[in-house]
Amino acid sequence: MPQLPAPDYPADVRARLEADAREIIARYPDSRSALLPLLHLVQSQEGHVTRTGQRFCAEVLGLTTAEVAAVATFYSMYRRKPSGDYQVGVCTNTLCAVMGGDAIFEALQDHLGVGNGETTGDGKVTLEHIECNAACDFAPVVMVNWEFFDNQTVDSAKRLVDDLRAGADVDPTRGARLCTFKETARILAGFPDEREGAVEAGGSAGHASLVGLRLAKGEDAPARVVHPRGEGAPQNQRPAEHPSSHDAPQDTSASDPSHPAGPVAEEGE
Repeated sequence: MPQLPAPDYPADVRARLEADAREIIARYPDSRSALLPLLHLVQSQEGHVTRTGQRFCAEVLGLTTAEVAAVATFYSMYRRKPSGDYQVGVCTNTLCAVMGGDAIFEALQDHLGVGNGETTGDGKVTLEHIECNAACDFAPVVMVNWEFFDNQTVDSAKRLVDDLRAGADVDPTRGARLCTFKETARILAGFPDEREGAVEAGGSAGHASLVGLRLAKGEDAPARVVHPRGEGAPQNQRPAEHPSSHDAPQDTSASDPSHPAGPVAEEGE
């Protein structure tokens, strides 16, 4: 059965989006380059990229809907179905995972009654696991509409989503105040971030990430140089024994007494 044409926006909505689209397109020497921010723009209208939004982008850029759909379905930042006011992403990449991210994600699925990429019945929260967001020294990290909530636990993450659903004021660990996903999409489209403190309160990296910078500036004492096998170290500084086999490899028979390995017998012996 052939698919029906996508409906158009109401006249007032389309007029507003067209004005915004002209502003976005004017930033680029080639109008086609404006497709990514335009997809954020239409996502800010309905909370996901609808067929109507794809048709709008195609018309204002002179593209086919197939060309627009190919981009909109390629990137995970564009939602293809209705989603919540708050996109709650739990980092499950390596460091966050071992620091508790996996446990947080599993607990939130049970607590909210949703799976990955699913939205609560009240339309408030969409839960998903996300890849690294360069905040490893604050692991485990939860992000809400791309704002950071650092050093989370199962209990703090549960309180966070409960507060979001209850409409309580929720403050990120760092950065500007939290806004809805639609508001975030408009900012990503390239329009001014008018949240109070959005620039001033941008946050910073944590202690672990800044160690190298402080060393380069001479603000911290240099790290102690370790000579794994003693090469190059003064005789009086060489340790009598190394703490690990990685520092001082030993023969198999010496490192694993339970399975001694003798010399390999030659053929005929």
